[in-house]
Amino acid sequence: MPRFAANLSFLFRELPFLDRFQAAAEAGFTAVEVLFPYDDAASEITRRLTMNGLTMVLINTPPPNWTGGERGFAALPGGSDRFRHDFKRALRFAQALRANHLHIMAGKAKGLVARKTFIDNLKWACEQAPEQSLTIEPINHTDMPDYFLHGFDQAAEIIAEVDAPNLGLQFDAYHAQMITGDMLGQWEAHKHLVRHIQVGGYPGRNEPIQGEIDYPAWFRQLDAEGYKGFVSGEYHPTAQTDAGLIWLTDGLE
Repeated sequence: MPRFAANLSFLFRELPFLDRFQAAAEAGFTAVEVLFPYDDAASEITRRLTMNGLTMVLINTPPPNWTGGERGFAALPGGSDRFRHDFKRALRFAQALRANHLHIMAGKAKGLVARKTFIDNLKWACEQAPEQSLTIEPINHTDMPDYFLHGFDQAAEIIAEVDAPNLGLQFDAYHAQMITGDMLGQWEAHKHLVRHIQVGGYPGRNEPIQGEIDYPAWFRQLDAEGYKGFVSGEYHPTAQTDAGLIWLTDGLE
């Protein structure tokens, strides 16, 4: 069985943020991820991790205002100064929380100038943080219109051009199915680049239980292939989070 993590920005939202760590541990998770943890002190988040025996798997580089704001600046022409300022802030949090991975959000942009900006900023970030695993993630244009990084082949080409040992692919199975209709094909093509996996049901982005993706079969495949990273639930629970956690064991016995 893969090692599962809970995305606390999506799961256990029926609870205040800092209470979600205990809820995740009580549900059987050994790791969590948080998209933007910057509203709380790193010391308090670290305390909650330690109290509950949890690993912080991943955080994101912070856009300044998630609700209606920019989805990152790494690929935004003219946004490099803001990206680099935000990256240093995110890196301090990642180091304090001992986060396995730091996800660099590209932002909304398009064209060759945006591509060059993204690559230049990724090279800079990799040099700034050689001991920190960094990831990039393709995101579908239905959920996030105009997001620069919206294809897995595109991501693979960028990772190859950056050519840094601490940069890898964040593989969200829901986005892979949304973008291509062939999540398993994208996994086969790019699994050698993957540092971290996220899952959600398709369609609907609810619990990874029913739908077009046979998650139990894929989880068994991940075990057979020796995948060592975490698989994080990043989805919208249909009711209370605990009620939908059958996906952690369904079909894996």
